[in-house]
Amino acid sequence: MKSFTFVKNLKNKTLDNFTALGVNKNLVKGLTALNIINPTDIQRRAIPILLEGNTDFVGQAQTGTGKTAAYGLPLLQKIDPANKVVQALVLCPTRELGQQVAKQFFKFTKYTEKIFTEAVYGGPQIERQISALKRTTHVIVATPGRLIDLVNRKAVDLSNVKTIVLDEADEMLSMGFKKELDKILSFLAEARNKWLFSATMPHGIKQIVNTHLSENAQKIEVSGRNVVNKKIEHQYLICEDKDKIHVLIQFLRAEGKNRGVIFCKTKAMTQKLAKQLSARNVPSDAIHGDLKQIERDKVMRAFKNEKLQILVATDLAARGIDIADLSFVVHFQLPDKEEYYTHRSGRTARAGKEGISLSLVTSAEMKHIRYFEKVLGIAFKQIRQIK
Repeated sequence: MKSFTFVKNLKNKTLDNFTALGVNKNLVKGLTALNIINPTDIQRRAIPILLEGNTDFVGQAQTGTGKTAAYGLPLLQKIDPANKVVQALVLCPTRELGQQVAKQFFKFTKYTEKIFTEAVYGGPQIERQISALKRTTHVIVATPGRLIDLVNRKAVDLSNVKTIVLDEADEMLSMGFKKELDKILSFLAEARNKWLFSATMPHGIKQIVNTHLSENAQKIEVSGRNVVNKKIEHQYLICEDKDKIHVLIQFLRAEGKNRGVIFCKTKAMTQKLAKQLSARNVPSDAIHGDLKQIERDKVMRAFKNEKLQILVATDLAARGIDIADLSFVVHFQLPDKEEYYTHRSGRTARAGKEGISLSLVTSAEMKHIRYFEKVLGIAFKQIRQIK
């Protein structure tokens, strides 16, 4: 087992803006245009390390804390715009997250020399993406499976990649991309910077770190051992299975026009619940693994455009979703693993805002609540009735 170089959380009050962190003035100008002025904890601690020189790095922080800028700004600052080759690679678990990352990079570089980012992912015809990659591309944001396909077709040249980022690494692992990640990291073994960002550190992630990252990799951990967002209020309400839909409707009515995500364990349950909600005049729809990409895109577009109030989702289908201003998540069915609870809850309380994570549980399921409290270091508040 490799030993990490742990970086202490120094409360350095001089590092309260991006210029002080070492970010160049043109990138700072782009951040200011986005009204991003003060660095988050992960940004304040990661950016100086990643800018200082070539290094392998592990950053552990919950979703919604600004990880994209934490790795994106140093990555972009290392790009030589005059060198028209692929210099950096970002791997993401889903097309939605990949699209968001590429969009953020575009906004960050509004006032810099032109840096071209291309997002590639499964779903669309690969020929279109091959054609797009023939244009000048400095940064590729990719899902692992599609990148492997492009490499196998010799449609992308990664020989000049100096920086590779694994974003939401634990999500990629839980989606079954371990083999792809090992393969990609193996043929990019000479990359000078390998940066891994993850909300949790399951055994598979530790294996990747031990196999592919330097023994001198630096690690920072934000918000404690299990990195659950402190802005989330964790609640539970005890009820029988047959009463859950009634309790859920009461909760949604109390929330008014607030929007959120409701999680179920199975595809069948997401479909059933979405229909039950729609029948009660709650604008909702479901996303799950059986949806075709075009159908998934349609649902997500409606949710982002606020035509839907509620998204009903399975764990894997919701990976990488980043929608601003979601007030709550509801665990209609509890997840099997604590990292799933972390990821589910992380859909709310993003960018410094507060949110609610409500679990509807039977008496027999209370042992899971106590387990989550213990291993995640959080406290659940019991709700006896919806106000």
